[in-house]
Amino acid sequence: MSKLFRRKPLVDNSCNTGLKRCLTAFDLTLMGIGAIIGTGIFVLTGVAAATMAGPAVVLSFVVAGLACTFAALAYSELAASVGGCGSAYGYSYAALGEIVAWMIGWVLILEYGVAVAAVAVGWSGYFNNALTAIGFELPAILRAGPFAPEPGIVNLPAFAIIMILMVLLIRGVSESAKLNTAMVFVKLLTIAVFIAVAVFHVEPANWSPFIPFGWFDHGADGKPVGILAGASLVFFAYVGFDAVSTAVEEAREPKRDIPIGILGSLVFCTLIYIVVSGLLTGILPYPELNVPSPVAHALQEIGISWASALVATGVITGLTTVMLVLYYGLTRIIFAICRDGLLPEFFAKVSDKTHTPARTTILCGIIMASMAGFVPFGALVELVNIGTLGAFVVVCCGVIVMRRTHPDLPRPFKAPGGLLLPILGVLSCGALIAFLPHETHLRFLLWLGAGLVIYFAYGIRHSKLNI
Repeated sequence: MSKLFRRKPLVDNSCNTGLKRCLTAFDLTLMGIGAIIGTGIFVLTGVAAATMAGPAVVLSFVVAGLACTFAALAYSELAASVGGCGSAYGYSYAALGEIVAWMIGWVLILEYGVAVAAVAVGWSGYFNNALTAIGFELPAILRAGPFAPEPGIVNLPAFAIIMILMVLLIRGVSESAKLNTAMVFVKLLTIAVFIAVAVFHVEPANWSPFIPFGWFDHGADGKPVGILAGASLVFFAYVGFDAVSTAVEEAREPKRDIPIGILGSLVFCTLIYIVVSGLLTGILPYPELNVPSPVAHALQEIGISWASALVATGVITGLTTVMLVLYYGLTRIIFAICRDGLLPEFFAKVSDKTHTPARTTILCGIIMASMAGFVPFGALVELVNIGTLGAFVVVCCGVIVMRRTHPDLPRPFKAPGGLLLPILGVLSCGALIAFLPHETHLRFLLWLGAGLVIYFAYGIRHSKLNI
């Protein structure tokens, strides 16, 4: 039994394995913004407002953001003190032991992989709309996979964008960071335009009733509704800030830059979400927001067509940055797991030319592009949320354990308030898990079961800690 909970050294010098240290705190903050601002603000805001929370979706974002803040503080403390590579996986390995680390790594693979493929499908929809607007519409058989409600052969744009990002990430993280920076600024400009236009078209009557579904209840179809149910859904909007922690091996000064990147991007994006969701429900009645592109739709409805077109362009850019950063995070997590021997070490090879894990990048690209091109997702997207929340709970537990077992460990960054904040992180993230549908819990348990089979069949025997 003790073998299952063996830990890596608190300061893992093996992390110096050829990846290039080139990312600054500014790069990491923009990486977090690039991952966070995307599907949540451009898609889920409308869905959550129309079907779950009404104008009180603003409070849903506050609740989800608060839960993320507790987790972000825990991430920042472990990144600055424990060491380890690969996001929550690395921290768990150092703080809680191998079996916990493997299961969290397995969950993160699900979270990031499904998220990239799902966002690619959304990106494809906006891209097809843009092509239609300029008179060049793809044939229907190239806009959907064979299992879609209106089946085709392949979702070609979704497949293609992931393959393009694969090539970009193989070339090098520095080049990817530069592209991300440019697209983040375009995305923020788009949001600024929406705010500048919407603030003059708010109808206060649209905010009444402000909390039409209460804090938590069940609708006529039995599905959860209310502010807390909305928080469980819009939590997807925050998926990605933890991807900053996967860059620990490529940050110039990780103990300083990682906490800045995590907390800076989270605070900035939470404020943006609150402002945008408040304005969105103020310019259009919330029942009318259950559309694929609520922000662009709302501007179109109030007659500001030029701003609507600009926002649609920003959506394409915004979703691209989300895919780029999540794809990056996925490859670094798998890279760390493979290097530790829990998955085949073949995929931990770093290219001598580009200083990137090219084999892992190619494998992930092919799998995710195939998923995006051929598989409809539906409720599977909720697996992203439950996986992320599970990882956050473990990271908060890691802080609690390390405070007790290693009270004298140097902590360049330490979450304030003693154990209060990490405990609140466990409780808040655990509560959001409870508000997700039961079907999501079942699918998640099946994924965890598959992970246990792989660990006992391969990982436990090939772990580098056996050496």
